[in-house]
Amino acid sequence: MVNPIDKLTPFQIDALRELGNIGAGNTATALAQFLEREIHMEVPAARILPLEEVPQIMGVEERRVGCVLLRILGEAPGKMVFLIEEECLRRLLTLVFGEEPDDLEGELERSALQEIANILSGSFLNSINKMTGLSCVQSLPNYAMDMAEAILSSIAAYQGQFGDHVLFLETSFSEGDNQIFSKFFLIPEPGSLEQILEAIGAESDEQDNSGPNG
Repeated sequence: MVNPIDKLTPFQIDALRELGNIGAGNTATALAQFLEREIHMEVPAARILPLEEVPQIMGVEERRVGCVLLRILGEAPGKMVFLIEEECLRRLLTLVFGEEPDDLEGELERSALQEIANILSGSFLNSINKMTGLSCVQSLPNYAMDMAEAILSSIAAYQGQFGDHVLFLETSFSEGDNQIFSKFFLIPEPGSLEQILEAIGAESDEQDNSGPNG
């Protein structure tokens, strides 16, 4: 059986990118409220990634990254992973605390990153819910800091249970001259991405015409 994600049309890809951009706008607003300052946010990349490309996405696999993992529950279940490189994490926490943190893995720093990831992911899920009419909620976030290769290999191993692709969003948010890059992975369970595409009017014509048995 061919994975329907393999057959995404340019229109479907554009629809997912637009979903990412709208989600980014909402997350920028939520982050600005949390930090009490103006934040600009963009999604320079939104695409479906083959599973084998996931461990390469951070560029240098030996870099340490902060990772927040949340489960997505509801009508389009899956997982959402928020990744941020060590240097960008330091900049982000400096914005939060007003000074550079001594320990990126301290209890206070971990709590702050979890809360930020919770806000960003929640805002993005709210965008999905509003655009699609679906009902999705998130679990409490889990935080880890490790080498990019180890974390991304774990993502690949998890996704391997379900399919060959993930939805990847690269995000960039800035406050003044301070620019911070992060990465989101939406790891859909079987049928979830198709549910989202259908709900935003970007279902595949080929799937529609194939009949109930494909």
